[in-house]
Amino acid sequence: MNRRKALIVAGAVAVAGTAALVTRRVRGGPGPKRPVGVPVGPFGADSTAEEVTAGIDLGGRVALVTGVTSGLGAETLRVLTMHGAHVLGTGRTLDKAAKACAAAGDRATPLALELTDFDSVVACAEAARRAAPAIDLLICNAGIMALPKLEQVNGLEKHFVTNHLGHFLLVNRLLDRVTAAGQGRVVVLSSRGYIWAPPEGIEFDNLSGERGDYDPNRAYGQSKLANGLFSFELARRLAGTRATSNSVHPGIIRTQLGRHFPEWKKVLSRLIGWTFMKSIPEGAATQCYVATNPRLAGVSGRYFANCNPEVPGGRMEDAALASKLWSVSEELTRNWLT
Repeated sequence: MNRRKALIVAGAVAVAGTAALVTRRVRGGPGPKRPVGVPVGPFGADSTAEEVTAGIDLGGRVALVTGVTSGLGAETLRVLTMHGAHVLGTGRTLDKAAKACAAAGDRATPLALELTDFDSVVACAEAARRAAPAIDLLICNAGIMALPKLEQVNGLEKHFVTNHLGHFLLVNRLLDRVTAAGQGRVVVLSSRGYIWAPPEGIEFDNLSGERGDYDPNRAYGQSKLANGLFSFELARRLAGTRATSNSVHPGIIRTQLGRHFPEWKKVLSRLIGWTFMKSIPEGAATQCYVATNPRLAGVSGRYFANCNPEVPGGRMEDAALASKLWSVSEELTRNWLT
């Protein structure tokens, strides 16, 4: 990238960052649209995972958190165990998971989970089943973002497999453990990046990603929309049980999720990211809040950002699309579902 382009990009990002800073820090104004009947709490964009769980006793509860080896997953593991929960923490290898869980001592059990390998997902689910008769909190945290070139897993685009299908399979293999809990909760990390999804939402006729020019943002956005739709449809299927399912947007945080960004983006985030990015403790707050707050015991099928419910735009609450995605996902994983 030449110097002139770099300056233009830097200026644009700086303006965006300043606007984001104002949005985050200044109170008042219309704010996001809230769904009717869902409690709005006292927390916001600046709240941390420790703050939103203050005073909550998780003793005797079991959580499964995917991707605990760094970033939001590591912070979620730390905070949940600090409040007494036993966490089944996954990493792509057992060694990585064990290192991440070591600080929690006997309050964490490491599990290997490679979301692109469905045999690994099944093995992880079986290990979790042996470890716990009930799972109170199942937090689908792990993911990938912005792969610079098209990558496929068994002929399917990798964002879709890793972020959606791997978690779809894991949750379904453990759903009886969630419904066996006193009030089981599934929390799925989506993102406002769902706005980058294709106009039709999910390109069911192009799940390979081969048609047209590959775009990292579009692929990521489709997978994040899939996360939200999965959670939305799961909530419908859990109706009549004590279990709930909600999706969350953690915010913009500099974590390992951005490791595939081009170098100039990484440099800019280091230089001016403070103007609009959340810290890791702030980024983990929404998922910890939704997973643990007693006021949300009966709340299901919702989307949360900045620790509060929002009405998402786009196709995030398209019931027909969610139902079709579920059916297609079942077909793509049927050899591993039972």
